[in-house]
Amino acid sequence: MGGIEEQVEQVEMDPVMSPTLTDEQWERLVAAGTPHDVVVGDHVFRTGESGYDLIAIESGEVEIVRDALRWMGEIVITTMGPRTFAGELGLLNGQGAFLTARVTKPGRVYRVTRAALRTLMNEDDELCDLILDALWARRESLRTGPAAMTLKFVGTSSSNDFLALRRFAERLDLVHKAVTVAPDDLASLGTHDITVDDLPVAYIQGEPLLRATPGTVAEQLGLSYQAHADEVVDLVVVGGGPAGLAAAIYGASEGLSTVLLDAVAPGGQAAATSRIENFLGFPFGVSGGDLIGQAILQALKFGVRVYAPCEAVGLTRVGPDLLDVTLSDGRLIRARSAIVTSGAAYRRLDLDRWEDFERSGVYYAATPLELRQVQGKPVVVVGGANSAGQAALYLSAHGSPVHLVVRGENLGTRMSSYLADRLADDPRVKVHTSSNVIGLEGNGTLESVRIDTAGEVDARGLFCFIGATPATSWLPTLDRDAEGFIRTGTDVGVQTLELWQGLGREPLPFETSAPRVFAAGDVRRGSMKRVAAAVGEGSSAVASVHRALAF
Repeated sequence: MGGIEEQVEQVEMDPVMSPTLTDEQWERLVAAGTPHDVVVGDHVFRTGESGYDLIAIESGEVEIVRDALRWMGEIVITTMGPRTFAGELGLLNGQGAFLTARVTKPGRVYRVTRAALRTLMNEDDELCDLILDALWARRESLRTGPAAMTLKFVGTSSSNDFLALRRFAERLDLVHKAVTVAPDDLASLGTHDITVDDLPVAYIQGEPLLRATPGTVAEQLGLSYQAHADEVVDLVVVGGGPAGLAAAIYGASEGLSTVLLDAVAPGGQAAATSRIENFLGFPFGVSGGDLIGQAILQALKFGVRVYAPCEAVGLTRVGPDLLDVTLSDGRLIRARSAIVTSGAAYRRLDLDRWEDFERSGVYYAATPLELRQVQGKPVVVVGGANSAGQAALYLSAHGSPVHLVVRGENLGTRMSSYLADRLADDPRVKVHTSSNVIGLEGNGTLESVRIDTAGEVDARGLFCFIGATPATSWLPTLDRDAEGFIRTGTDVGVQTLELWQGLGREPLPFETSAPRVFAAGDVRRGSMKRVAAAVGEGSSAVASVHRALAF
């Protein structure tokens, strides 16, 4: 690194991050691994290595290192000795290692492969909880330390492309750092070869990725789908919202090899919800982000392979018992069954300059990420259902004066009464019923919004919650209703009757017009469009998957 001196920043690992194993626990752990003698200077895994092993250290010593970057030297995070194990949460999903593990004292280690670790966690509840707690605690600890610099995003505060990168990283729980710069202050990056047109930039292991997108970052991090030779998975779940996550978790926990795909990042519209107050078991409410974060961890625990952004663009039957899911990059996933939980795409207002402000003031979610862009500033929320009401209350609670624009005459028509009552009592929220947004104004960024019943109002953000269109255009052969929602079960049309007679059965609950293809959540005709209902549908669809696979 040309004279950059090594920096040592040891982090004391608490008992959760580095638990003390009993003799019995240690024996069960190393029984799943392969012994290797190591000498000083050996690397048991390196930064960027995908599919790396959990390292159980029987003797000797291993230091965990954040490698040198362009602008700073190497940092030793911590040192691990006998009866400990090295690894981080990403190894459960085949993600590349964030850090390097280097031997500093000779000894013996046991390599526990991802497959062996998965088997161990499935069969040993005690060790599963201990290992999962440790890996999760390490991930949380890494967020605020030097390891976060391994993945760094740089962009401007008004850029929705920059926001998309941050949302992607947060939903996938990636250790990262986001740095906001002004367009005229690129010199603060410490480099002279980056221009405004290159933003946002992702620095991965110190190397810049210009005009970065979630897709290009995922490819570099090993989060894109890579099929194994002649692999056939039991279940592909297309869509990572509550229905998809529930389906994947239940499928994997019941022994099905399961792949979960999402075109953006897991969470769907639920992750964009600032507060869910009527979900079973959360009397004080829960943010969509927190709920989804725990669900993703649960999915990894049971061995779900999560890939995002990973867009499915086609689904075809290749025989009586097999399906091919085609991805946008042309790759294929062959599966024995599929559950479509692709949800719905956000609807836009038909206004001039809408696309201009989608990068600098129009939002389809109200989470801490969006809040940081508008906190304390006036905003407009459009919509008359629960998501709009929750967003309005969340933004007002954090200091933003809110104009809530509702097309209908009555706020309680489509919104839960508890939300409508709280909005009526909130002095920071002004409700405009029988109203529409008719214009957007601003020079580069959103400055004001025109409402047909109120004129022009100051607004630094417009939050749009006017519903969504089912994401089913990639499934033209499935039986759908006039609005594009997928028919399932007894709702499937009679035109496929001959196909089902040939199979000797009728469509199962949640099964579509294509055998072994199921649908759940917002994409399904007749769904309730609620998080709890989506979770129930996703898990119930798995019961039908088992029945279909048994035929």
